[in-house]
Amino acid sequence: MWTAGALAVLAVSMVAGLLGGAADISPWQVVLQALDWLPYVHVDSGLAPVEQGLLFELRLPRVLVAAVVGGLLAIAGAGYQGVFRNPLADPYLLGAAAGAGLTTTVVIVLVPTPVVGIPVAAFAGAVGGVFLAYVLGNTAGRSGGTATLVLAGVAVTSFLTAIQTFIQQFKVEQLQRIYSWILGDVGGGWDQFWLVLPYAVVSAVLLLAHGRMLDVLSVGDEEATSLGVRAGRVRLAVLLAASLATAAAVAVSGLIGFVGIVIPHVVRRLAGGSYRIVLPLSLICGAAFLVLADLVARTVIAPAELPIGVVTMFVGAPFFVAVLRMTRQTAT
Repeated sequence: MWTAGALAVLAVSMVAGLLGGAADISPWQVVLQALDWLPYVHVDSGLAPVEQGLLFELRLPRVLVAAVVGGLLAIAGAGYQGVFRNPLADPYLLGAAAGAGLTTTVVIVLVPTPVVGIPVAAFAGAVGGVFLAYVLGNTAGRSGGTATLVLAGVAVTSFLTAIQTFIQQFKVEQLQRIYSWILGDVGGGWDQFWLVLPYAVVSAVLLLAHGRMLDVLSVGDEEATSLGVRAGRVRLAVLLAASLATAAAVAVSGLIGFVGIVIPHVVRRLAGGSYRIVLPLSLICGAAFLVLADLVARTVIAPAELPIGVVTMFVGAPFFVAVLRMTRQTAT
C-alpha cells in the first residue's frame, strides 16, 4: 500500500514538473505529448516544434535528473542511518557531500579531464569525508551521545568546504558557475541523466539488497553475529553503496542538503522502522520530493530561478532542528 501510494505521488510530481515553468503550455497538450513519446503510440498534441523541444530537451531531462538525484540522496541517508544507528546521519552532515564536492571542484577547476572522471573523483571524496567524520567521532568516545558523529561531520564539512573555497580562487572567472553548482542544479540535460544513471542503478540495487541485513544490525552486533550476519562486511558494503549514491548525485547536481535526513524520517514515521520498507520508500519519496522542490525553484520567482539547494534548505533546516530535539528527548 505504501509503495503504491509513493509511486502515485512520484507520478503526480513528475507530471507537475513537466507542466510547471515559465512557458505557458496547456496541461492537456503536455499529456498528449507524453503519450506520443511512448513506443508505437502516435498522438497529435498540437504543440509547435519549439514547444515540443522545450518539453523534451529541457523539462523532461530536468525532471528525470531531479528524480534520480533525490532518490539517491534519500536512500543514501537511510543507509547511513542504518550503518551508524544514528537518526541524524545524512550525506550532507556526515561530510560525504562536502568530500565529493571538494574532489569534484578539484577536477573541474584544476584537472583538464573528461566529465566521466567526475563521478570517480566524487566517490573518492565522499568515502574520504565519511571516513574522516567517523574517525573524528570515535575519538570523542560515547560521551557525546547520538549527536557526536553529526558534530564530527559538521567539523569535517566545514574544513573540506574551506579547502574547496580556497581552490575556487584559482579560477575566479568561473566562480559564478561553481557557486551555482554548489547551491544545486538539476538542469544539466540528457547528458547528465545518462551520466548518473549507471551509478544510480548500482548503488540503489546494493542498498536495497541490504535492507534485511540492516534490520538485523539494528538489534546489535552480538545478536547479528549469532544470527550469522557479518556486521563489519555489511557496514562496509552499505557505506560504499551510500557513498557511491552520494557521489553520483553530487557529481551531476552539486550540493543539495537535507534530503537524506528529511525523507527517511518521514518514511519511518509513516511506514515503520524496518529498512526493508524504509530504503525503497526513501528512494521513491526522495525522487518525488526533489522533483517538487525543483518545480518550486523554477516557478516561485519566474522567469528567474532559485537554486534548488535553497529550497531544500528552507524545508530541511527546521526539520533538522525538530529531529534533533526529538533525538535529545529520546536520549534523556
